[in-house]
Amino acid sequence: MILLGSTGSIGVNTLKIVDKFSLKVETLVAGTNIELLNKQIKKYTPTYVCVATKELSLHVKHANVFYGSQGILEVIELSHSNIVINALVGFVGLAPTVKTLELNKKLILANKESLVIAGHLLDCSKITPIDSEHFGLWYLLSGREVSKMTIMASGGAFRDTSLNELALQSPAQALKHPNWSMGKKITIDSATMTNKLFELLEAKWLFGIDNLDAIIETRSIVHAMISFKDGSSTAQLANADMQLPIAYALLKKVNTSIVKPIDLCKIGSLNFKKISSDRYPIWEIKDSLLENPHRGVVVNAANEVAIDRFFNNELNILELAELTKKAYKYFDDVNPKNLSEIVEIDREVRKYSSF
Repeated sequence: MILLGSTGSIGVNTLKIVDKFSLKVETLVAGTNIELLNKQIKKYTPTYVCVATKELSLHVKHANVFYGSQGILEVIELSHSNIVINALVGFVGLAPTVKTLELNKKLILANKESLVIAGHLLDCSKITPIDSEHFGLWYLLSGREVSKMTIMASGGAFRDTSLNELALQSPAQALKHPNWSMGKKITIDSATMTNKLFELLEAKWLFGIDNLDAIIETRSIVHAMISFKDGSSTAQLANADMQLPIAYALLKKVNTSIVKPIDLCKIGSLNFKKISSDRYPIWEIKDSLLENPHRGVVVNAANEVAIDRFFNNELNILELAELTKKAYKYFDDVNPKNLSEIVEIDREVRKYSSF
């Protein structure tokens, strides 16, 4: 396989599945964590390696090292492997997604931004998602007519914070996820609920359904629920572990224990909550975005800039979401018809959101 984002949480979990099932890794693509990458190179002996910059490439212990966004595309094309796992974070993941589909390789996608930005331009039938929520929806589909799909949210770091204290929370506090440890961007997106907004948009493209919603389940035991037209509903429950969707994506069929089974008596009870726009201001544009999914490129670009400004202490967590909403409303007429237009819109939105 070609593993993009090998040193991130998805990449590390993918390599655990590689170990468990004795799979082969041909190519490793990482960002800046060269220490971990060198350990992975020693263990998995890939043919090709790619990192973020030329300077970092000098510290990689490998003979075939590429770098930068162009380097990622080069190693995808050079590699013989037919499976690409795209676990890159942010806009940088879009070009590798497009390249993978152009080469007719199997795309296993964790880079949600690809679908948020350009879902209307991609052949989603060729994409296998490994978000736990979309895996849960896929797992539940049974051939019956679907009425509604619902995905679950943890609520993020400020789920239980007093509303009048939200604006006072620091970036360090925002990174304290109540249920697990993830990368910086996705943890902040969880705190603002932007992550769930993105996942609803992904679900729209992946499953072709308009009736979508998200609610908070505080234990992260339930991942998805489908309501059928006969009035019944089914939910997917599992201990939170990305190895489960990764294993299915790679192997198609899994008859080996991947996660510890749920013990309902030990769980005792589950707590569900509505997502409030008072706590998560970004939720105000949820319905509009689902009706205008081609504007996902605006939300993604503004959000990435806003997160940087949040970490620079220029914005608080509520202002972060407000900046994204402001950009969404300002760029209300965008409708990119190709990838070149997406790149141009992305550039304009980032410029607008930087001041």
